[in-house]
Amino acid sequence: MTKVMLAEDDFTMISLLKTLLSLEGFETATLGPQDDFMTVLRRETPNALLLDLHLAQGSGLDFLRQLRADPQFARLAVIMASGSDVREACLEAGANVFLLKPFMPDTLIQALRSQLTA
Repeated sequence: MTKVMLAEDDFTMISLLKTLLSLEGFETATLGPQDDFMTVLRRETPNALLLDLHLAQGSGLDFLRQLRADPQFARLAVIMASGSDVREACLEAGANVFLLKPFMPDTLIQALRSQLTA
């Protein structure tokens, strides 16, 4: 089963995303507010990462740069999301896709599937 890591600090959003992704046949794992980003990624080995720009642990952009510097995760499919239109900064930092919140569920699923089959 394809696993998607959710790095999001809004508990309502996490619940909604878990339900949506489960209905679409994805397994999910979440990054908790006290979790070390890279440790959890190594443990969970997701196929894709849905990464929010603003997290309790810090900037999603900083996490993305750290991720891209690690050979193990340099090619991981990363979809970044934010309520601010920071598409250019996210793509320059290494995101595969940027979604402006609020986004439609179908938009997320389509983005995930296109990245996972690329």
